[in-house]
Amino acid sequence: MNEFFKNATQIKVEGATLPFYKFSEGGVEYIGFDSRKCVPPEPMVNALVALNLIADSKAKVMMINHHYPVALIPKIEHSYDITHEKLQGEEVKVIISLKEGASAQTLDTNVKCGG
Repeated sequence: MNEFFKNATQIKVEGATLPFYKFSEGGVEYIGFDSRKCVPPEPMVNALVALNLIADSKAKVMMINHHYPVALIPKIEHSYDITHEKLQGEEVKVIISLKEGASAQTLDTNVKCGG
């Protein structure tokens, strides 16, 4: 099991292409996944799938990725707060949560790679 999700429960999520995990920390429910070994657009697709599971500010998404997801941010920054922590090399841990006053929404997961 991944070091970031060692105390988490693996969950089945429709539309996900990676294992997803759920855990609680400090009164917050996290949905997480590790997309470091994926190629675009798979990390973005999984992030959008995870965000579709967030109903309120008591839940957050934890994305472990091979670099900061610059293509994802413009698609979500109007409704979500994004923080990140550098890990090893270019790898990052990204935490995404619903902005205060924003409503949960269904995000389109049909993402194509622009390359």
